[in-house]
Amino acid sequence: MTIAANRIVAGNGIMVWDLAAPAAMWPGLAAVVAGLLLGLSDKMTWARFAGAGLGLAGVVVLLMLGAPALLEGAGANARVSPSVGFWCLLGVFLLLAADALAGMAPGPLMRAGLLAMALGALAAVLWSGALDDLSILLEYASRRDAFVAATWQHLGLAFGSLAAAAAIGFPLGIVCHHQARLRSAILPVLSFLQTIPSLAMFGLMIPVLAWVGATVPGAQALGIAGIGFAPAFLALVLYALLPVVGNTVAGLAAAPEAAREAARGMGMTPRQRLWRVELPLGLPIILTGLRIVLVQNIGLAVIAGLIGGGGFGTFVFQGLNQTATDLILLGALPTVAFALTAAIFMDILVDLTRTMPEPADD
Repeated sequence: MTIAANRIVAGNGIMVWDLAAPAAMWPGLAAVVAGLLLGLSDKMTWARFAGAGLGLAGVVVLLMLGAPALLEGAGANARVSPSVGFWCLLGVFLLLAADALAGMAPGPLMRAGLLAMALGALAAVLWSGALDDLSILLEYASRRDAFVAATWQHLGLAFGSLAAAAAIGFPLGIVCHHQARLRSAILPVLSFLQTIPSLAMFGLMIPVLAWVGATVPGAQALGIAGIGFAPAFLALVLYALLPVVGNTVAGLAAAPEAAREAARGMGMTPRQRLWRVELPLGLPIILTGLRIVLVQNIGLAVIAGLIGGGGFGTFVFQGLNQTATDLILLGALPTVAFALTAAIFMDILVDLTRTMPEPADD
């Protein structure tokens, strides 16, 4: 860990055995070492997964005990933060857990249960107040209302742009699937939009929507302006169109020709073949496109903070301006957590659609 005189200056690194009294710190250190030793097993995947959990618990215990001990008598403005050793151990144990899960190959329901347990454990630790002495949580405490507002803004950008892209991209993908000429014209344009750097795309939206807000009656009343939520939202929708349209086309094309011929032989109309054969068979690929969009937009929404769009990017860029690392982390860590959770959840949905039994014939 590090201890600093205030929230801006660089801190001094403290080794784990110097955080507090040895009798208090050695159990946590022993848990970390035991977790690493269990992770050395290349055959017992459950042991490696248990080692990851034990190591993470040990690291959290060290933070819980070390922070108040370091702050004792250090001054009212002193700040304690996890140092590079903590982040390295956190990365090691998370990679160990991911590798162990890959070896165990749990089903979607078990993965959903493990995800719920992990989120529940994280929520319990945060809500218990055991880590409230850490600098990042002090930053949160002083900005609680702003953080809640930024959370809703970030989720609104990510999920709202996903919904808008799905509403536009699904019908467009279906049309492109049936009309090769339109497909060859639309997909290259959407691919070109993906090549534009995110910061440039956000910048391009500013003059366009500034003109719309100034010339179109009622546009400003709807919140359309050169800066703010609207340009960020539009940029995210444009980025999301290629995965949605491309995966819709790929999903519909993935239906086996034998299934199509059987549907024609049963006398199904083109619309019936679409809804009863092609879409159900292509649903995993279509959901994979939505997964790409959701994870991508959760990350890209951070850039919205530069143009007044809100979200967690507000804290990231405020922290950069103030050289306050913990303020940067206040915006970055929730973004990573949301993106990781969304990716796992969407993977579970994709696997569930692949294992769903086919509907019985009428």
